[in-house]
Amino acid sequence: MNIMENSKNYHDEQNNINTLKMREVVATLPSFCKQFFRGIQEYTSSRTRLAYAYDIRVFFEFIHSNNSICSKLEIKNFPLSLLDQITREDIEEYMEYITYYIKDGKEYSNNERGKKRKLSALKSFYNYFFCAELISTNPAALVPLPKQHEKEIIRLDADEVAILLDQVEEGEKLTKNQMKYHNKTKLRDIALLTLLLGTGIRVSECVGLDINDVDFKNNGIKIRRKGGYETVIYFGEEVTDALHDYLEKRYHIIPLEGHENALFLSMQNRRITVRAVENLVKKYTSNVTGLKKITPHKLRSTYGTALYRETGDIYLVADVLGHKDVNTTRKHYAALEDDRRRMAAKAVQLREK
Repeated sequence: MNIMENSKNYHDEQNNINTLKMREVVATLPSFCKQFFRGIQEYTSSRTRLAYAYDIRVFFEFIHSNNSICSKLEIKNFPLSLLDQITREDIEEYMEYITYYIKDGKEYSNNERGKKRKLSALKSFYNYFFCAELISTNPAALVPLPKQHEKEIIRLDADEVAILLDQVEEGEKLTKNQMKYHNKTKLRDIALLTLLLGTGIRVSECVGLDINDVDFKNNGIKIRRKGGYETVIYFGEEVTDALHDYLEKRYHIIPLEGHENALFLSMQNRRITVRAVENLVKKYTSNVTGLKKITPHKLRSTYGTALYRETGDIYLVADVLGHKDVNTTRKHYAALEDDRRRMAAKAVQLREK
């Protein structure tokens, strides 16, 4: 099959979409915000900047609604000097506000994680102008980030992984409507789930794969990590077999223009989307375990847990999962580390019994 040269790179395409969306949001913000987004462009991803833009807009909308002076101005006309007039108390009230609010008739709420993200965006925003000596105060630095309560990692057990893949192969417990499409998508679904479970890659990394990113000679896939850098992740025999079986069928599919390179295709012969993979995982895993809400990220946790149990090497797990800081990995697998420390207590015998 000839792969067309003009086929779009998934990651570059997503960056372009994020950039256009961000420009739309920034156009609704005070004009000085453009300087902030230009200033952070070199060391942040387009996805991060877009998230910052949404979060900063919520902050200015709060200020506009709750400050009698600001309410007389359009948000776009807020002067930079306004940042020096905002106090620590204003930001604390904002944090209380975003716990639950209504906008345009729609309800919004933020848990600890959501509040932490919004405050982090505001801290970065204030820090930029403060370090540039364009403002003299930094009230955001005075507000501590919310503490996050650690949740137990949800993952599939080894027997559940086996049951999941068996059921995907057989189509067990699927509805009649789902079975209509199962024969068409079975090989793709097995390959996709086996790849996620056998490498621990992120769902965005998975959907961004092109056919020529798969190297069977070395049993590796080339992926683009968060932050934009490329790396190679290696896979085992089960992933090799599943990908080979799927590619035999994939080469006979004629994709839509612009999707010729994509490894995983949707029923419409387009590159499969993150949402479609999320729905796919939900469809199959709901028949395996009703008590666990399994997402593609939980399959990543399943792989990380299995790898750590087999190797005991937290640095290897961090590297393969693409964590920049090993402490991120250690935090996620703290319970497993504690189990290993308990084993150490029994490993050394001082006197024979």
